[in-house]
Amino acid sequence: MPHLSTPRAMVIVNGDDIHHDLLSAADVFQQLGTEAGFATRKAMGTSRFTDPRPETAEADVYLLYTAGGHFATEQQQALADAVRAGKGLVGVHGANIMGWQGDGLDPADRPLFELLGNRYLSHGPGHHEGRHTIEIVADHPVTRGLTDFELFDEYYEFELADDDVTVLAQRHRADGEVIPVLYAREAGAGRVLYLALGHDMRSWGEPPVRALVRQSLLWAAGLEHGTGEGAK
Repeated sequence: MPHLSTPRAMVIVNGDDIHHDLLSAADVFQQLGTEAGFATRKAMGTSRFTDPRPETAEADVYLLYTAGGHFATEQQQALADAVRAGKGLVGVHGANIMGWQGDGLDPADRPLFELLGNRYLSHGPGHHEGRHTIEIVADHPVTRGLTDFELFDEYYEFELADDDVTVLAQRHRADGEVIPVLYAREAGAGRVLYLALGHDMRSWGEPPVRALVRQSLLWAAGLEHGTGEGAK
C-alpha cells in the first residue's frame, strides 16, 4: 500500500580505506536521497542493526557506501533480516569489499555476501580506472529514461553469490569480456541493488549515475512510481 508519510532513507558510510572519500560520499548520497523524495539521514558505522535505534529502525531503505572496516557478522545478519522482512538495500561501489580467508570468502562476511549478492575480487587487468562506456541492458524502473553513457570511474570486478540477479547495466573490458556494473535482486520481501560505479566525484557528478542512484533508492523502497505511490 502507498506510504502515508515521507519515506526515509539512511546513507551509511564505514571503513578504513584511505582511497575512498567516505565523508564527501555521505553528503553526495544524502543529497541524492533528498532529491528522490526521501527524508534522508547520513550515518557513520555499521554497528546499528542489532537492537536498532529509531533512526535506523524506521528507515525504508539503506544505502551503503563502505570501504573495508569492521562489519560484525551479527550486524550483517540483522541487516539481512531487516531487508528480507521488507526494507530496501542499495550497495554502492566498495560496499562489496569483504574479508578473505585463504583464497575464498571470510565466513564472517557470509551474511552480507548472500544478501548483497557479490564480493569484490579486483580491478581486473590493466589500469584500475579509466573512461569507459556503460551499456544499459534492461528495461527496468532503475534504468528508466537512461541510455548508454560514458564516464571516468574505477573498474570493479566481482564474484556473484548466485545467479539470482537481473543485470541492468554492463561494460566491456578491453579484451572484450563483459562485466556487469549494476544489478537488481530480491531478498525475501525486500529488494537489493548493487552499483559498482561511484569511486569519487568524477562519477558522482555524472547525471546518469545520479539518476541511477535516485531510481535505485526508489525501487529498493518499493516506490518505483515515485514517492507518492507504488509499493512492493
